[in-house]
Amino acid sequence: MMLGRVVGRVWATVKSAGLEGQRLLVIQPLTPELTSSGKLLICTDAVGAGAGELIYWCRGKESSFPFLPSAVPTDNTVVAIIDELHVDRTVRPLSESPLC
Repeated sequence: MMLGRVVGRVWATVKSAGLEGQRLLVIQPLTPELTSSGKLLICTDAVGAGAGELIYWCRGKESSFPFLPSAVPTDNTVVAIIDELHVDRTVRPLSESPLC
């Protein structure tokens, strides 16, 4: 899962039948420090996220799993709304670990 922030919503009058009734959100991917980390993307919404909320999103085949047994054609889905985020700056990144 990856961090992101909801920055908008997509309205589509014509779309795939599998997307009927699905909310489409515009997401800004974020680092753990909450800085932008990539281009905006479109996600289906499995949790009812709103504008400005901090979220977790997933990509790939697993992004359709929250909608089972429906077959939703999606590559990115919002799967959680984050209430709090704490980043421990005293922990070294794994790439700097002596075990690597």
